[in-house]
Amino acid sequence: MEEEAAAAMDVTLSLNPEVEKGLLARAHARGVSLDEYLQEIVAREAGLPAAEDLPAHKRFDNLSDLLLNSPFAGANLDLERCKDYPRPVEIG
Repeated sequence: MEEEAAAAMDVTLSLNPEVEKGLLARAHARGVSLDEYLQEIVAREAGLPAAEDLPAHKRFDNLSDLLLNSPFAGANLDLERCKDYPRPVEIG
């Protein structure tokens, strides 16, 4: 049985500046390009399984990809650890 090769389809969108700005902001918040973000939206609307439905080990090739695509990437969180001061130890 012969496999069919998947052919890419190019689509041109004419977006007003406000829509483009909003989509760009959402894409950057997710840590992806506008093209990748639009691919996700179209795939979701086409009923294809989302990347989030896959296990983490299949979604990301390495730790760097996982960290860069974290939901908190680009959130500019200012997290501070509690100081853990040494405790006195009884010797002897």
